[in-house]
Amino acid sequence: MRVLVISDIHANYTAFETVLEDADDFDAVWCLGDVVGYGPDPNACVELLSEQPNLICVPGNHDSAAMGDMPAESFNGDARRSLLWQQKVLSASSMEFLDSLPKKIEANKNVTLAHGSPRDPVWEYVLNTMTARMNLPEFDTDFAFIGHTHVQSVFMYDEKEDRVSLDIPHVGMPISLSGRGILNPGSVGQPRDRDPRAAYAIYDTEALIWEPQRIAYDIETVQARIREAGLPEKHALRLAEGW
Repeated sequence: MRVLVISDIHANYTAFETVLEDADDFDAVWCLGDVVGYGPDPNACVELLSEQPNLICVPGNHDSAAMGDMPAESFNGDARRSLLWQQKVLSASSMEFLDSLPKKIEANKNVTLAHGSPRDPVWEYVLNTMTARMNLPEFDTDFAFIGHTHVQSVFMYDEKEDRVSLDIPHVGMPISLSGRGILNPGSVGQPRDRDPRAAYAIYDTEALIWEPQRIAYDIETVQARIREAGLPEKHALRLAEGW
């Protein structure tokens, strides 16, 4: 099965639509959370996501906050301002969709899906090998797919050497998976690795191949919609620079 793995769409419909078109031929979609937050198109993104084949999705911290499950005070000023706007414009059907999502779930028997980390599904950032190692006992599957950091990354555990390695993968270069690992497809709607292109990954469940991808999209159109909505200027500016 060819799975499109995505995370951190952040209400960026243009980026999301471009990713779906670029990925093209896939059998399922696994979404690692933060469908909403920051961007101007929360309802359109939820609707488009809900239409995807064999969808499995978990909530991110912005999704949880939009549902009122996390205090707005947990976020910085600009993120909080965006969050309050999202809460106002989210439709009843969008809220129902977000409210239905499990915080952590196993997929295809060998992958655990979470937004932040297996041990703290909504909030923890896995940014280094130490945090990755501490999360290994928190899931029983071979692999965990996570988001939240907005950076494509691959943490692999070498049982023989008893060490965890971190790899920032090259776009389009397939990675053969074995043993155990924690993998991040990056962000569709707000990358933070100084590459403004939308990020995603393709996972082949039979061959155990992980293929990170990037695709350029019409950032200026999204920036215009952010400004039209009265959202923080920072959210528009950062899209063009990938931070």
